[in-house]
Amino acid sequence: MRTPVVLSFSGGKDSVLAAARLRAGEWDVRALLATFVEGERVLATHEVPEPLLALQASSLGVPLLAMQVPRAPVNAVYEARLAAALAPLRERGVRHLAFGDLFLADVRSYRDALMARLGFEAVYPLWGADTGELAREFVRDGYRGVTVCVDAATLDASWAGRELDAAFFAALPGSIDPCGERGEFHSFVYDGPGFTHPVRFERRAGGARSGFHYASLASKSGDACARCGATFECGMKAGVERCWCADVPQVPIDPALAGCLCPRCLRALAGLPA
Repeated sequence: MRTPVVLSFSGGKDSVLAAARLRAGEWDVRALLATFVEGERVLATHEVPEPLLALQASSLGVPLLAMQVPRAPVNAVYEARLAAALAPLRERGVRHLAFGDLFLADVRSYRDALMARLGFEAVYPLWGADTGELAREFVRDGYRGVTVCVDAATLDASWAGRELDAAFFAALPGSIDPCGERGEFHSFVYDGPGFTHPVRFERRAGGARSGFHYASLASKSGDACARCGATFECGMKAGVERCWCADVPQVPIDPALAGCLCPRCLRALAGLPA
């Protein structure tokens, strides 16, 4: 029996690697919990649009749980919103929340104490890993991502919007952690192991705000699953050369469902793992 867990998720490199570690082990990842700025529909800190995170979660086959907070909330507000977001999951027997943290002990201490107050236990699938090796693993395993914001105090604007490939990690200054664990850079992963299909997006002109250089990303398309309502991309409607559904065995679909199904629902009907 696999233990249910929710993953605190930013859509970046460490979040995706943490999801892979959990799913390869004893854990059943029930949801990806992402924190968005209320009224703006962008991911807190990273500023990736919510529709892109929804498409990413759909390709990974895990439901997205969106938590809304004010921009730069005080701890009391963040903790109250988190408690409210987790309450329904706790009622369904979930008692663990995973984080992609690597080595910042003060952050871990805060999370451990907060989880204890909320009746959860924190899980750290990447804790203590060599960050240089994690970066090499990311490239070696075929993940594809792009930087969405960089700390202007440590990296200039040219680093925003760059592909997270071998050349990127090789060119990082020695003072920068290879995984950006101290906030030097944040990323969005759009393809790799565990993805049903690449997440398509457009890159637009970014800018500098609040001490960060940003790369602006936007989703190209999105549909609502006729079965669960989740946002996903129908490759046939989007005009991609080969839709992801071509790799799923044909199954009978309830004619009452007017529309396409997301990867998670279609795989479930075909008897395949998420």
